[in-house]
Amino acid sequence: MKTRLTELLGIEAPIICGGMMRVGTADLAAAVSNAGALGVMTALTQKTPKGLHDEIARCQALTDRPFAVNLTVGVVATQIDYNEYVEVIARSGVRIVETAGRSPEPFMERFREAGIKVIHKCVTVRHSLAAERLGVDVVSIDGFECAGHPGEQDVGGMVLFPAAARALKIPVVASGGIADGRGLAAALALGCDGINMGTRFLATQEAPIHVGIKDKIVEMDENQTQLIFRSYRNTARVYKNSVAMKVAEIEAAGGGFAEVHEYVSGSNQEKAWSTGDIEAGMVTAGQAGALVDDVPTCRDLVRTIVADAERIITERLSTMVG
Repeated sequence: MKTRLTELLGIEAPIICGGMMRVGTADLAAAVSNAGALGVMTALTQKTPKGLHDEIARCQALTDRPFAVNLTVGVVATQIDYNEYVEVIARSGVRIVETAGRSPEPFMERFREAGIKVIHKCVTVRHSLAAERLGVDVVSIDGFECAGHPGEQDVGGMVLFPAAARALKIPVVASGGIADGRGLAAALALGCDGINMGTRFLATQEAPIHVGIKDKIVEMDENQTQLIFRSYRNTARVYKNSVAMKVAEIEAAGGGFAEVHEYVSGSNQEKAWSTGDIEAGMVTAGQAGALVDDVPTCRDLVRTIVADAERIITERLSTMVG
């Protein structure tokens, strides 16, 4: 497949693995990139800039294909010197960065100096246009179905994807609610240049999480997610487990974030990922989990998605046109 995204980033398949905290390691990023898509490491998964430097070097040893580093700004409670992480990325030889959270404006000059292409994640067309004016190369637009933080506007991908593609001149990547070739074909039909998948890549053999969590994703239906943090104006979509339900209950009673913190702490999230106990902590997952039926290798997943999308476009849809 050839789109503006594949041409710009030097990849074979117009597919990006979402930058997932605690999951976006060198192992997963390299596996996705070696499959012909774009693997993404997450900078803040590493506790220090030195740790990020070492993890980037490890990824470079595992693949000779393009991969990206995600830098999410302003969504964690701890104090972080983002400039130190930016400097590590700029000096590492990485050529693609995915930014999320706050505006990438403070870092754009340094990324440009280093010859880095910037993909910025947005949840509204308004913010997408602002990012385009800043000079980002690609906008990844998150529909309401996505895992993590879908924003507060509640606009689904079927409307948000074409709205963004119509408004922007730069390539647009559809993110949220996509897990297979049908989603890729639909995104291309809606005017996007590729797709971003997070939840689907969780359920792969190379994802560094416990098989128990992968199995729970395979078992998901379309009702198995929960919106939390709505009352704090920081909405998150997570797997509907006892932790998510308890947080929603506390919010409904007017409780502040301090009352829910113990349930959603990073240590509890890590326990869930590492032990497979889906009830141990908050587990980020999107509605696309309803479309996940197996746990393939990244290579087999990418090949299947591309092949299915091509079949839908060239065979099924072509027969509907006189």
